[in-house]
Amino acid sequence: MNTIEQHRFNMIEQQIRTWEVLDPEVLNLLHQVPREKFVPTAYQGVAFADTEIPLHDGVLMLAPKLEARLIQSLSLQKKDHVLVVGSGSGYLTALAASLTKTVVSIDINPYFTKLAKQNCQKLKINNITFVTGDGSLGWAKDQPYDAILFAGSLPQLPETIRHQLNINGRLLAILGEAPSMHATLITKTSNKDFEEEILFETVVPPLLVKHENTFVF
Repeated sequence: MNTIEQHRFNMIEQQIRTWEVLDPEVLNLLHQVPREKFVPTAYQGVAFADTEIPLHDGVLMLAPKLEARLIQSLSLQKKDHVLVVGSGSGYLTALAASLTKTVVSIDINPYFTKLAKQNCQKLKINNITFVTGDGSLGWAKDQPYDAILFAGSLPQLPETIRHQLNINGRLLAILGEAPSMHATLITKTSNKDFEEEILFETVVPPLLVKHENTFVF
């Protein structure tokens, strides 16, 4: 096993499995999608470390165990149409796209739209539509979605977003403000009804939005 594969193996066994990520499909995915290809050159030495990694303009790549836990929690299926809000370097988008039919990945910063697209294309992951825009209210143009994933935290979830889900669709967002945030899974059970479940506590950087008044509650 070469050094990179050894580091990947250690990341999965020591960080990710111990954080209740045990789905064989997700664990296999982490072997298949090379995380180091989504990490800036200056940070290659910590590509598999249990830490957030600076990307650009204050935006951070989430820790590996959190990325894996988020993907596992959405129970993604091959037929799913997914929205990822916060493209970043494209890693979460690539993970979601590798498990599903189609993904829309939106970021407010065109730098990340371009970066994520380049990184995914290099790996020949071609079932993704990249959009530059404010995804804090979802992305109505390509709705409905079977799953929606937010890569940054929100103080609260705008009410309109959950209505962009299909029935049985799942939305996963980290809600609240530091030091108290909760990964929250919302499932649309009928045209009017939703179930909400708090999965775990964590703290992650906030999602970038255009204005404070972007949020409509």
